[in-house]
Amino acid sequence: MLRWQWKRFPELTLEELYQVIALREQVFVVEQKSIYQDADGYDPKAHHLLGVQPGETAPWLAAYLRVLPPGTKFPEASFGRVVTSPRARRSGYGKALVEKGITFIEASYPGVAIRIGAQHYLQRFYEGYGFRQISDVYDEDGVPHIDMLRRSGV
Repeated sequence: MLRWQWKRFPELTLEELYQVIALREQVFVVEQKSIYQDADGYDPKAHHLLGVQPGETAPWLAAYLRVLPPGTKFPEASFGRVVTSPRARRSGYGKALVEKGITFIEASYPGVAIRIGAQHYLQRFYEGYGFRQISDVYDEDGVPHIDMLRRSGV
């Protein structure tokens, strides 16, 4: 069972920050073969959701997502860097991340829409949460993406 924690950037321990960076690089850079700069300047402004799995020797990061307040990247609130550890796949943690991200945004920024830049192959997944495509497909670091919007109160 995961222990879910919301943290602001200054609240992350060095170990937690290292685990976040390592997981994002493992999946987005190495596994997806996408060369990009992960340190995009948004982490210090973000709310970070960590799904930590107890381990035999040490807890490990099984799932992660970050939320950006309205006006940070888009006029709307946003979430991104949605990632599940390869060893925790097919656990339902991806769905839990999205649900917790939406719930957090709705509680923190009532009445504000949510905009995401989603990998194109995940379009149907996000449509299941009320998101609708609002852009053409575009290349972001070698991966097809689309912008999607979820209106408040959906």
